[in-house]
This record gives sequence, structure tokens and C-alpha cells, in this order.
Amino acid sequence: MFNRKVQQILVFAGTTEGRELIEYLNDFKVQVTACTATEYGKACIREQENTEVIPGRLEEEKIKALICEKGIEIVVDATHPFAMTATENIRRACQEVKIPYLRCLRERTKEPDEPQDGVVWVKSVEQAVESLMKTEGNILIATGSRELYRYTALPNWKERCFARVLSSREAVEECIRLGFEGRHLIAMQGPFSKEMNREMLSYAKAEYFVTKESGRAGGFEEKVQAAKESQAVLIAIRRPREEGKSPAQIKSYLAEIVARRSL
Repeated sequence: MFNRKVQQILVFAGTTEGRELIEYLNDFKVQVTACTATEYGKACIREQENTEVIPGRLEEEKIKALICEKGIEIVVDATHPFAMTATENIRRACQEVKIPYLRCLRERTKEPDEPQDGVVWVKSVEQAVESLMKTEGNILIATGSRELYRYTALPNWKERCFARVLSSREAVEECIRLGFEGRHLIAMQGPFSKEMNREMLSYAKAEYFVTKESGRAGGFEEKVQAAKESQAVLIAIRRPREEGKSPAQIKSYLAEIVARRSL
């Protein structure tokens, strides 16, 4: 049972930053409800006495119901930078029930002032696929399973494309449903070192490496370096612009709020 006398905090996690914030809150007299999109995300969180982890994607109405059921007083959105639908659902739910909403932002990779040889910046997975339409050569795809279907529009995609996804049942089943299987499917948990990225590019004999600008926590710089050393073209999808606070700022804010509540 939840203790209604302590601060009730809801964290949407499943990311490095989300797990870090949950660990941080373990040192305070608060009750944490952590939501992850998948069972795999739940398994990555170390459950503590003051933490309950709930897996499964939630729409706006279910988020509002959860907030009311648990008596949530603060919501921290530490979902993935590209999980735009989830962020919008969380933000709207908080507005509806009128409780504080904190968006935790991952450190952004600074794009160079001048174009980089071997790096192509695009705005979306769809645009990445468009840029690959007139190319030849194998492709290592590290943009997740949810938009993997877009790559099936490429000529000879079954021979050319290698998908690297999370080792979750949901992700693997989606890949197999689309036709990515056997040696063309790599299911592993990142982030990866430069050396591991380079080995996978070599394994796929990839001339192109498609990824999202996932920042330091997502191992983006290691991907850039691996592509460069492998002489593969890196196609990088820009992160959406949004307002929020860094993990350090979120921690400071939460510590202040909890301390004030304890007075």
C-alpha cells in the first residue's frame, strides 16, 4: 500500500535518465511510481521499497486515472527524446488534472558549424529512407522497431538492410513480422562502444549507418566515430526541439520540493 503521507511522484522512465532519477529518489522519503513502455524497460529498473514499476504504454486518459488513483503530486517525464506521442500524452494529462509536469531532457549533441564528411543530417526516419532510395550497399539500421516498416520501401531491402533493435519480445516480434530475421536481425541492449558499433558495421558489410541523435546517454558519439573509421555514411536523425530541464536540474528541484514537504 502507498503511504499517502509522503510525497507521491510519478516518473515515466525506460531511459538512462529515468533510471538515474528513480535511483536518486530512493534516498528520499517519497513514494515513486515508475512507468515504462515495455516489460523490458521494467526489468531494467531496480525495484526498491518505495518504488512500484508499471509496464505498458499509457494513453492520456489512463495517465489521468493513474495520477488520481495514486494521489500523484508531481510527474517527471523522462521518456526517450523521440517518444513525442508519449510526451504529449503525459503533458496533456498533467494539464488536465493540474499538477506539476517536469520534462527531463537528454543532453543534446552539438551539430558542427560546417558539414561533416560522411554525415548526413535528416529530420525523420521517413526522410532517411528517402535519402537511401537511390543508393546501393548494405545498411545498418539503429532507429528502433516502431518505424522499421518504412525501410521495406527500399529496393532489395531484404538483402541490404540489417536491423539493430532492443532485445525485447515486442521489438523482435515486430522485426520478424516485417521480414527482418536471421543474420539481418541484431537484438541487443545499448548503448554500444565505438568498437562494438564498428564490429556490427563490419558484420553487416554496411556502407550506411542510420541512427537517431541520441546524445551521450545513447552513445551517439561512438556511432559517429565507428562510422567514420568504417568509412560508412552516417545518416543521423535530428532530435525534436523541446523545452525542459537537465537531469541535474530535475534532481535539484525534487530535492527542494521534498525538503519543503518535510518541514
